[in-house]
This record gives sequence, C-alpha cells and structure tokens, in this order.
Amino acid sequence: MIISISRRTDIPAFFSEWFYNRIEDGYFMVRNPMNIHQVSKVTVTPHNAECLVFWTKNPSLSFIENLPKLDEKGFNYYFQFTITSYAQDIEKSVSRKTEIIEKFQKLSNQIGKEKVIWRYDPIFLNKKYNFDYHIKYFDYIAEKLSAYTEKVIISFVDCYSKIKTRLQENEITELSQEEMRKLGIALKQIAEKHNLKIESCSETIDFDDIGIPHGHCIDGELINRICQRNFIFKKDKTQRKECGCVTSVDIGSYNTCRHNCAYCYATWNGIIPNSIDNSSPLLGSVLSNEDKVTVRKIPVLKEYNPELF
Repeated sequence: MIISISRRTDIPAFFSEWFYNRIEDGYFMVRNPMNIHQVSKVTVTPHNAECLVFWTKNPSLSFIENLPKLDEKGFNYYFQFTITSYAQDIEKSVSRKTEIIEKFQKLSNQIGKEKVIWRYDPIFLNKKYNFDYHIKYFDYIAEKLSAYTEKVIISFVDCYSKIKTRLQENEITELSQEEMRKLGIALKQIAEKHNLKIESCSETIDFDDIGIPHGHCIDGELINRICQRNFIFKKDKTQRKECGCVTSVDIGSYNTCRHNCAYCYATWNGIIPNSIDNSSPLLGSVLSNEDKVTVRKIPVLKEYNPELF
C-alpha cells in the first residue's frame, strides 16, 4: 500500500503534530469526499505501507525535524515539493520563495536528493505571469535546486468550475496547446542546462517529441528504488486517464489547506479551520454518531520474481 499525504491538503505544512500522532497510533481515518459520514479506517505501519508520498509547498520545520521518527520505525518515503514563481497575489499565504528554497535544500541534505522531487505547477499565463516571467524564474529556481534534486515535474492549470470566480478575479485561464508547447520547449532547455530530468503531470498533450515524457508523481519505479524492492504496481484508476500514478490511498481532507492559492482545486468552500483536534483520527473533524466506520482492506503488494519467467 502506498500512502498519499496528500493531494487534498498540505499536511507537512500545517498538520505536523496531527500526522505524527497518527503514526504513533498506527492508523488514520478518512472521510469519503462524496459521502462525509462514510469513514475508512486505514492502518498504516511499516509492514503494510511500502512507501509514504508527501505533497507540500512549504513543510514546517517541526515536520522535517521529526522525520527521523519515520526512519526509526522503518518507513520509506519521498516528497513532491512544489515551488512556483508566483507571488502572494496568487499564493496568498505562502512564504517567500527564498525561505522555501532553503527548506528544500535542507530537506534534500537530510534525506537525499532522489527523495525530493521539485514540482513547478500549475503553470498559467496572464499579464503579470507571462512567458518571459516563467522563463526567468524557472531558470532561477532550477539553478538553486540543481544540486538538491534529480527531477522537475511541470503541469498546466486546469480551470475547475467550482473555483471559477477565483480564477476570473486573477485572470487565470487555461493555455492553448501552442502556448503549452512553446513553454514546454523552453523549460526543457533550462532543465537540461541544470542537469534535471523533466516530466509532465496529467497532461492530455503529448510532449514526447520535445523530450518531456508523461510523469508518474506516485512513481512505482522510484518507490522500488527507495525500498530496494521489486514491487508490481497498478495504475491508479481513481485518477484521470492521463495520470501515470500507481495506486495509493490518500489520508487528507479537502478544504483544510491554509495556503489560500487562487488556483487550488482542493479548497472551494471558503471554510478553512484555524485549528484542528490533533488527537482526532480524522483531519479537520471528529467522529460523530452519524459516522459509519469501515476498516479498509488493503491488498499486499506482490513482487516480480524473475525465476518464474
């Protein structure tokens, strides 16, 4: 079982104490986003969780400093770490990028650069954040991170209807295929200059001819490398068909992230909790009498055995 932490919120940034409490107790509870009173209990131990995949824009120092607890227990993990070039008009509660770059470097030095993947996403264009702007700052960030990661993943903004008003207020629209290709070619050249692999994330457009393959953010090949195993993975059927991720279980909750980014698909109701119950097995809520808890059955990952073939 691969645990995604989390596409729905930034747990390393905001919920360090809650997360490590859950690790100590050995399980998480997760509400079904489509039926909030349907709750899954997910047991998470080094014996059934082959790898933890963290998604973050700005992990707290307490989260980073407590990572040795995961090492001591025997967990394997890596980070999808987003650093964009947007200012606080777009990412309203995200710290200055110089501070975040320093955290990226600190984390890489602590756990190894193969375990910290740089994400530059989502990419959009408007009057301020135009083509030349992205080229300038992508190059700047790539230079700062080149010794601290092996790969950068890019993706382009998706304009979801539930956040339509926020997007319009910030003049955020989807790019044309011509714009994506032009920018993709330029970003590929910069990545090569800094010895970084570059991949795309969940894009319908095919960039293979310009040397940008479809990526796998929850990446079976990387997981096997980190775990030194030979697991057989299946594509995650709950994600879009363009997504290359392998199957995982997400333990996050929507509408809990406090970064307040204009383009975010994971926050849409405007009700972001200022504090949470760190003793609750659920992120951002507590169990009620209306909730029905079901223990989630997790199949064991099988390994490829070359002797059988």
